[in-house]
Amino acid sequence: MSEGSKPPKRQALKAIKGTHDILPGETAAWHRVEGLAREHFARYGYREIRTPVFEETELFARGIGEDTDVVSKEMYTFGDRDGGSLTLRPEATAGIVRSVIEHNLSNVDPLLRVWAMGPMFRRERPQKGRQRQFHQVDVEAFGVTAPGIDAEIVEMGFAFLERCGLSGLELILNSVGDAEDRQRYAGVLREALRVQASALCADCQRRTETNPLRVLDCKVPSCQPVIEALPKIADHLGADARDHFAEVCRQLTLLGIPYRTSHRLVRGLDYYTRTTFEIVATEGLGSQSTVLGGGRYDGLVRDLGGPDLCGIGFALGVERLLLLAPPAGDEPRCDVFLMPLAAAAGDPALMAQKLLRNAGVRAVLDHGFWRRREVGASPAGAPSDSAASSAPAPVEGRSFKSRMKLADKLGARFVAILGDDELAQGAWSVRDMKTSSQEPVPLPALVEHVKGRL
Repeated sequence: MSEGSKPPKRQALKAIKGTHDILPGETAAWHRVEGLAREHFARYGYREIRTPVFEETELFARGIGEDTDVVSKEMYTFGDRDGGSLTLRPEATAGIVRSVIEHNLSNVDPLLRVWAMGPMFRRERPQKGRQRQFHQVDVEAFGVTAPGIDAEIVEMGFAFLERCGLSGLELILNSVGDAEDRQRYAGVLREALRVQASALCADCQRRTETNPLRVLDCKVPSCQPVIEALPKIADHLGADARDHFAEVCRQLTLLGIPYRTSHRLVRGLDYYTRTTFEIVATEGLGSQSTVLGGGRYDGLVRDLGGPDLCGIGFALGVERLLLLAPPAGDEPRCDVFLMPLAAAAGDPALMAQKLLRNAGVRAVLDHGFWRRREVGASPAGAPSDSAASSAPAPVEGRSFKSRMKLADKLGARFVAILGDDELAQGAWSVRDMKTSSQEPVPLPALVEHVKGRL
């Protein structure tokens, strides 16, 4: 590089493909969903649980199923320094079940119902409503065999989506039977698929031998005629699973929740038994229309080394939910905007800001009215190293009108003005932005005045 030449400009870094930033202007909608989740699930007796975002790879291989697309194609897996294998969680249920087993929660909690919220990771093709880092709300209930918990958890999920402002929703149900039913049906399905192997895509040909139920999930157009003609699992359920599903449907009808059944709804994970369900958006999401999905997993806890404890749950994608939910609007940034207009008003405004915040009031001080004199830029007659060289001084900056516009943009309910006249009177001029009224408030009474009117 020649002397005096500028170094090459570095290329700006960007977010990794399939990830996105949740910007300050978007967080109000996220806060609304998160707040509704905490309040809504508490009504049903659920408590929050938080598990790590990475686990041993074996947890997902055993829990989800090695032949699923999630495990075989989509997981972010990496080697640990001790030689182990770790995976960023692609879903929440396996980690929650691991935590239930590890901490013996089934014996500690008499009503083992939990919910969780956080990021998940799958290396899929990014598209509308589907990212490689995405966020889910997850709900799990353990230890109840009765079909009433199936109906209750479906109703809870449906009600939550409605509280978030979603409409045009459809509930789809199926039963994939018990383990014995699935094994028996898998044999019937495999024989039927082998006859039609030449008409299937490569993935379905492989799944025919490894996990034929996964064929029902295929979206390849050329496979659809074959899949639609396959034997239905409803014709291969045992009496217990058939009665269980009939009672779930009866209770949903009693609760006034419409649904339709689909023999193809097996979900994408191997741990499901008996009831499976999805809630889909009838418009607004295109092909990726599922907003919420879940079902029973009565053997998962046992398969992961725990007690023979049944479970049921669902997960919903927050990004997809927000694509369908009404706009949340901006959250106010402050309750009080403090506007000092005189040189001597800075310190009282600074102290007022602290007192307001200590009282739980959101306060923002307009610092734009002040600056520090640069070192060496001393007032005439003053030495450059004097205290005056760093004292605050008024700046000719934004006009009063522009500051009022800023307060309005920040959502301030009140603007507290302190100029020379107010200092002489010992009172703030407090303007109510909602009513456009203004009144003097003694300097010590500002906090009480604001809190009494918010």
